[in-house]
Formats: sequence, C-alpha cells, structure tokens
Amino acid sequence: MNIVIPDFAPAAPEIFVLAAGCVILVADLFLKDAQRDVTYWLTQISLVGALLITWAVYDPRAQPTFGGSYVADHLAMVLKSFVYLVTATTFVYSRDYLKERDLFKGEYCVLGLFGMLGTMVMISAHSFITIYLGLELLSLCLYAMVALDRDSDQASEAAMKYFVLGAIASGMLLYGMSILYGLTGSLVIPEVARELVAGEVNVALLFGLSFVIVGLAFKLGAAPFHMWLPDVYHGAPTSVTLYIGTISKVAAFAMFMRLLADGLGGLQSDWQGMLALLAALSIGLGNVVAIAQSNLKRMLAYSAISHVGFVLLGILAGTRQGYAAAMFYMLVYSLMALGAFGMILWLSERGFEAENLDDFKGLSARSPWFAFMMLLLMFAMTGVPLTVGFYAKLSVLQAVIQVDMVWLAVYAVVFSIVGAFYYLRVVWFMYFTEAETDRPLSSNPVMNVALSINGLSMLGLFLFPGGLMSLCAMAVGGR
Repeated sequence: MNIVIPDFAPAAPEIFVLAAGCVILVADLFLKDAQRDVTYWLTQISLVGALLITWAVYDPRAQPTFGGSYVADHLAMVLKSFVYLVTATTFVYSRDYLKERDLFKGEYCVLGLFGMLGTMVMISAHSFITIYLGLELLSLCLYAMVALDRDSDQASEAAMKYFVLGAIASGMLLYGMSILYGLTGSLVIPEVARELVAGEVNVALLFGLSFVIVGLAFKLGAAPFHMWLPDVYHGAPTSVTLYIGTISKVAAFAMFMRLLADGLGGLQSDWQGMLALLAALSIGLGNVVAIAQSNLKRMLAYSAISHVGFVLLGILAGTRQGYAAAMFYMLVYSLMALGAFGMILWLSERGFEAENLDDFKGLSARSPWFAFMMLLLMFAMTGVPLTVGFYAKLSVLQAVIQVDMVWLAVYAVVFSIVGAFYYLRVVWFMYFTEAETDRPLSSNPVMNVALSINGLSMLGLFLFPGGLMSLCAMAVGGR
C-alpha cells in the first residue's frame, strides 16, 4: 500500500495561523491582566505573518492538495488577504471598548484567530467535509465570543439562540450534503460537479439541493432564515457584533461560491429560482423592518439582511460578471459594516453603549470630522452616487439585467429607495438635532486614523473601483 504524502505548501497560511493561535493561547496563560496587550500585539503580528505567507506561496495556477479536498487559487488568495485586513481592523476598533468593560482577555484574540482560521479553511475548501470542518470551527468560536460577557443575561440569551439555530442550520446543510454524496458517490467538489453534468436531474437531487440552500441561507442571514441575526447582533458585545457582521459574511460568501458555483453549477437553472426568492424576501423584509428600529445595532442587522439580498442577486446570475459583482459587493459591504460598527465603538465608553439612534444626535457639532465619516458610511449603504455603495449596487443590478431578470432589478431599486429612509435618518440626527450630552469623545489616535481611512475608502473606491473589481474578476475567473 502506497501512502501519498500531500503537498502542505498551499495550506501554509492555515498551518501558520493554527500554530500561532496555539502559541498565543499558551503564552496568554502566563500573562497578568495588565500585560494583556502582549496577546493583542502577538495576534496582530500573526495576521501580518499570515498575509506574507499567503502571498509567498501564491501561484497563479490552482493548487489542489489533500486528495483534492483543499485548493489554493485566485479566489482563496484575494478573500484570505481581505479577511486578514478586516480581522486586524476589528481588533484595533475593539481594543479600548473591551478594556473599558473588563473584557480585554486573551480569549477574544484567540477565538478571533481560530474563527478566522475556520474562515480560511472554508475559503479554500474543495470538498463537503472540508467545508463542514471550517464552518464548525468558525461557528463554535462565534458562539463562545457572543457569550464573552458572562455577566450579561442578554449576551447569554443571544449565545444560546445562536447556538441552537446555528446547530439546526448545520444539520440541514449536512443532510443536504449527505444526499448529494449518496447520489454522486463523491465528497470532492470537482468530482461532484462532473457527476452532475453527466447525470440526470431527479427529485432526490433537488431535495438535497434544497437542504443545502437552506443551510447556506441560514449562515448568510438571508430571509426567511434570518431570525437569529437581529437578536445576536443586539445581544452580543458590539466588538463581537462587528466580528460577526464582517468575517462570517465573507465566509458564507466563500461557501456559496465553492458549493454552488464550483460544485452545483450543473443545477444552476434549479438553484437560480431559489436564490431569486431568497433575494427578493431579504431585500424587501430587511429594508421595511429596519425602518421601525430605534436601536442602531438592530437596524444594521436588518440592513445586513437587505445587503445579503443584493449579494444573492449577483450569485444567482450565474455568470462570471455576476460572481465578480457579488464578490465586489460583499467586500464593500464588509468595509461599510466595519466602519458603521466602528463608529458605535468609537462613541461608546465605560458604562455607556452608543447603540441607539438618539446617541448620534448633534454629532456634527461635537465632532464634524467623524460625523462626516458616518455620513459617508450611511450614504454608501444607501447606494448614493460618489460613494462605492452606488457602484456596488449598480454592478449586481447589471448582472441581473443581463440574464433577463429585469423585474428583480426593478424590485431591488424600489426597495433600495425605501431603505434610504432609515440610513438618512441617522444623518438627520447627526446634522439637524442638538446633542443631548457633552461627553468627551474617543481620543485614541490609532482608532481615529483607522476609522478615518475606513470612512474615506467609501469615496476612494468610488473614484477608483477598477482595481478592486479587477481583483474580483480575476478571483472568479474560470467559473
């Protein structure tokens, strides 16, 4: 019996992050609370190391390994690089917030690092088993992070809901995968794709596909499988909400691409209709229900549901342009969410959570610069021209129109106009109402610079979208 030793080089970034996470976990045991900054900086150094290794082992040709169940390709390189950037920024935004609430513990950094490792595995996954392993690693880290504030009943309740509903979603996804395995005889995605092209579509196949779509929709937070999202966003500490609202969305997008575009492309005519229904429900429900929210975290949760609908518009087009537009939209949305939740963290202080719309009253008088940053972020989420949000929405709408689904594009535009109300309401509170407090604002220079770059990127990416769009087109090339 010959034992084939797999090529470990394509998986070097994951191996490095795993080793770094273990080292940081052990090192943190010997640190006192006052020395917790060491854990923070070790984590940031690990992210830089992972980025350098990812670029060092990058090869323009796809590099499958571990029996074809893992692949390093364009998509993996771009998404992983973006995940490192978002994770590092999340830690920068969260540092002071966690310190003020006595939550600045090694667990946050280590769980964040291992959650990112799960995301990396999902991005490079090329078999059902690898996808599930990455998904569970990310999910378990997220459940624990939501319950980080052990003295908060709200956080404990949110963690429990997230755990129960997440387990149900994982079960559905696993059930769908098991049906597909039974019908195709393979767990490796390229082999499943070949079997589906060669075989006939039958009821059992559609049954398995339906369970996979439901599991994916749950993880992405698409309506009507969104019920966990507002409660978890609201109940979790804001620094954790920031992590969930960005990293997990990128992971879910990668899962859609690997499973649907790579593996189940032969069933596109079948999953296209399902995604159209999910997109329509997400855009409609997200935008309408968000209007009724006075809590900013809940409003951003329903906003996330509507943005998920737009991402699905690009995916359901099933074309290279559609996939690139969906990826572009997801990356831009992650930056927008990063900035919006960053602003909540920036305004919050010990004993005060700036979660409500009223907390943004008169911000323009207290800090004209950061009111302008929030304005850019809200305009980008609305899709106002001169911000990258406009270009992101336009690109997915073009992709949908090109596959003759004009009605869906018109529907999305109408509900975008409806959704503009709640984004512009934040701007109105900042510029046209008086402040109710004169509390001092954040003076952390690192966070101020990071938040400013984040806000200005909404303008910069509108003026120069070509670079990011070209990266997305390259990443999805060949599909």
